[in-house]
Amino acid sequence: MTVELMGGSSSTDMEDEARVKVFKALSDPIRLQIIRYLNQVHRGVTCGEIGGVVDISKSAGSYHFKVLREARLTITRKESREKYVSLNYETLDKYLTRFFDTL
Repeated sequence: MTVELMGGSSSTDMEDEARVKVFKALSDPIRLQIIRYLNQVHRGVTCGEIGGVVDISKSAGSYHFKVLREARLTITRKESREKYVSLNYETLDKYLTRFFDTL
């Protein structure tokens, strides 16, 4: 069976890059634990709280939060001196729940 691809549109290329970022972000066990925890609590939590639950150092946490944020899997908001992280359900729905619809 041969699959013919339509001309490479920059919109499709950008979507493919976003898909790759999402799946790369999810390919790490620590980041999966972070996603799982955020899904369980259904609220914004501090980076320190997540670090304690997942048992990672502050610097390791910063790296993992950055990867998740860049993949748009999480939303970070700053309140005073604390950063709160929550899931971005829009991205999860678009690239995971409706994965085949977006191809």
